[in-house]
Amino acid sequence: MEDFIPLFAIFAVFGTITAIVFGPTFLKYREKRDMQETVRHAVDKGQQLPPELIDVMTKDVQKRLPSRTKDVRRGIIWLATGIGIAAFSVVTEWSGGWNNNIDNGLLGIACIPVTIGLAFIVLSFFNKGAD
Repeated sequence: MEDFIPLFAIFAVFGTITAIVFGPTFLKYREKRDMQETVRHAVDKGQQLPPELIDVMTKDVQKRLPSRTKDVRRGIIWLATGIGIAAFSVVTEWSGGWNNNIDNGLLGIACIPVTIGLAFIVLSFFNKGAD
């Protein structure tokens, strides 16, 4: 029985993370499916859809369209994440004894979010959509 405690702990941690990530996605999917089923039954019976229902159904689509403000915000967040990882890399190298040889893989990893952030910021200049 004691052998299962570490295994249970690992499953509990990763199961919780999975539930937090996929739970809302699944609930939103189920809500959309139920809404489509309701609309389909109403159309099959010949009922006309109220404008409020159409607005609710198209609101989510309009909300997901990219905008200049969202691109800048995402770019700054990604850029700050990369700078934070790079700063952590330099500080840990520095605290371990500065030897003028920064040979830390975290600096390379920090380039990934920095590049993504710069790409979002550049995309914000090309996005002419209204905010």
